[in-house]
Amino acid sequence: MSLHDELTAFFRAHYPKLPAAAREVMDRAGRDLAASGQAERALCAGDKAPHFRLPTATGEIVTLDALLSAGPVVLTFYRGAWCPFCNLALRALQQHHADITARGARLVAISPQVPDASLTLTEKHALAFDVLSDLGSDTAKQYGLSFDLPDDLAAVYDSFGFDLQRVNGGHPYTLPLPATYVIDRDATIRWAFVDTDYTHRAEPSDILAALDALPPAR
Repeated sequence: MSLHDELTAFFRAHYPKLPAAAREVMDRAGRDLAASGQAERALCAGDKAPHFRLPTATGEIVTLDALLSAGPVVLTFYRGAWCPFCNLALRALQQHHADITARGARLVAISPQVPDASLTLTEKHALAFDVLSDLGSDTAKQYGLSFDLPDDLAAVYDSFGFDLQRVNGGHPYTLPLPATYVIDRDATIRWAFVDTDYTHRAEPSDILAALDALPPAR
């Protein structure tokens, strides 16, 4: 089953069970975000990837410069461990981690969560790649991905018990658009997936194809 099919099946099984008022708020917020044009303004293929310096789940510091010194990077932004669609996407990436590393690339995931929340996620899914904490979404902002939740949607998420105030380290309203980038060693973005719809994620097979299409290292 493709990741798209898995995400679609999960949505169809669970979304109709949510309260009608919550679905109305979520649907309206999704339409507004799509209409904002933010996905089209985010960084895309051909742009230079902004450099970052972020902590892992265990507190070690990872920089894009250091990652690129060893090879291309697959960089994925996700909303948090509270998001079931993010969990499905990260699990799919873990299943393809060996295929990514076999191509000489390093996979890294970024969310606005505090390191403790990232550590729990890493252990739960036995992730073999680094999960970095972008508190305040400063890195996501540089990539054109960060946005603020409208008040009514934030209230819905609170009613679901997501506790974004805690897991996002005091930045509960700011999230990144789901996005994945394949970045070449010269920091050029060679392939990009950005979507305002949190139920849509980059397909692992497309990521592998983008890595295969990278120009030979010089």
